[in-house]
Amino acid sequence: MLKVRSKMKMFVIAAVAIIGVGCASQHNAKVDFDRNAEIDTTQYKTFAWLNENKILSASEDINPVMKIRLDEAVEDTFIAKGYKLISSAEDADFAISYTVGSRDKIKVNSYPATYNTSFGWGRGYYGSRGYYGGMSMGTETRVTNYTEGKLAIDVYDVKSHQPAWHGWAVKRITSDDREEPEQMIKDLVEKVVVNF
Repeated sequence: MLKVRSKMKMFVIAAVAIIGVGCASQHNAKVDFDRNAEIDTTQYKTFAWLNENKILSASEDINPVMKIRLDEAVEDTFIAKGYKLISSAEDADFAISYTVGSRDKIKVNSYPATYNTSFGWGRGYYGSRGYYGGMSMGTETRVTNYTEGKLAIDVYDVKSHQPAWHGWAVKRITSDDREEPEQMIKDLVEKVVVNF
């Protein structure tokens, strides 16, 4: 009996841990990158912005204050990695630029009506007349509206005029992100550039 309780306890702890990780990762950024294998980036020492605007393509409704934060975060992150910023793109080893955008999204989930009651074993799970009692099980539908933001950073090899690296992050924007945008931007940029 003690072994059964111990195993049951371990199962419950594991289930709670998995659910906790799943809930926490819902709002984490998905980060990835792509590299041009034909370009050697190991000798890079200096960088510059690809163009004067710094952003590759700006949407009409971009917040100019947010753009300044992004400019600084991207610049500071490459400097923190040991690269030196210079003013002339023609004299740099590589040039950088970025794009940013957001879109409103809708997520629709449908569950059996008893999904949220004790792992589905609630009173109505089998119906009032048993499993084969002829009752149909209803569904519960949840609709969630949210904003998803995307940041992409591009690195171009100056000598060959070819793209050398592309990194990006996609993140669900939370109310905390809206309240502390500087920290969110800094974190996202660092998560992307760490792969360069």
